[in-house]
Amino acid sequence: MSVLSFGELLIDFVALEMGVTVGDASGFIKAPGGAPANVAAAVARLGYKSAFMGQVGDDPFGRHLAGVLAAEDVNIDGLTFSQEARTALAFVSNTADGDRSFMFYRHPSADMLMRPEDVKTSVIDAHDVFHYGSITLIHEPAKSALLLALEHAVAGGKFISYDPNLRLPLWKSEAAAKAGMISGLDYANLLKISDEELAFLTGGDDVSPLWRDRMEMICVTYGPGGAAIHLRDGKTIKRDGYSVNARDTTGAGDAFVAAMLIVILEHRDDYAVHLPEVLDFANAVGALTCLKEGAIPSLPSMTEARAFQAARER
Repeated sequence: MSVLSFGELLIDFVALEMGVTVGDASGFIKAPGGAPANVAAAVARLGYKSAFMGQVGDDPFGRHLAGVLAAEDVNIDGLTFSQEARTALAFVSNTADGDRSFMFYRHPSADMLMRPEDVKTSVIDAHDVFHYGSITLIHEPAKSALLLALEHAVAGGKFISYDPNLRLPLWKSEAAAKAGMISGLDYANLLKISDEELAFLTGGDDVSPLWRDRMEMICVTYGPGGAAIHLRDGKTIKRDGYSVNARDTTGAGDAFVAAMLIVILEHRDDYAVHLPEVLDFANAVGALTCLKEGAIPSLPSMTEARAFQAARER
């Protein structure tokens, strides 16, 4: 089984101190990031075949990021390098409880300028799962590139996963963000959404407005509170989270998605029976990712994830 992630790949500069703004930080730790890229790296770190498709600048940061993914055994045949814009940057500050705020440098960045003709459909054909987020839906021509890739993935019978990341500073308005995030729902078999994103899109905690024809399940995450999977027949499976002293929550949701995908795909024909173990494992992987700064550098291996689960279950 193999997973292809499509979207943004960038550098996160994480503030050295917790509880300060980006402007007040004394310095930063450079960490590779971008939600879809985090998913790709997490899948590979857990021992499964993984690939990434997107665009970075033909600059030192872009080349560094390509090297990071390659070192993680992520296939980068679908990665292109732009001569028109530089690699995206994000400056991240963490609160005392590990939550974070972002300041983005994308005016425009290379990922925003990816074109439909840059999409290598042969790379999509080579993988079982297509995962994407909402950031690529903000600007053209990247939006058209993603839609072309999604249509190709649907036509090829791929399992499609969507995580509508809420990053309001990147959108023109809240209304535009809501409309854009909702526009990505139609393609997904799996929708992974946080409780904050659910409230933003629906005004409450009811997932029913989000169901679309292709969806098989909606997974809502609650941070330390765990997660719940909702099925079309009305059944809901819930599992508590793992309590940790969070250092940085960046990438935790992406690691959670990766963990979900690999277990579901292992049991594609009867995944419903395995959903409790899917949630337990995904919660563990997400919790472990909060223990270090940055997204990709903090992702656990399968051995680390299973050992963490076993220690907590004794």
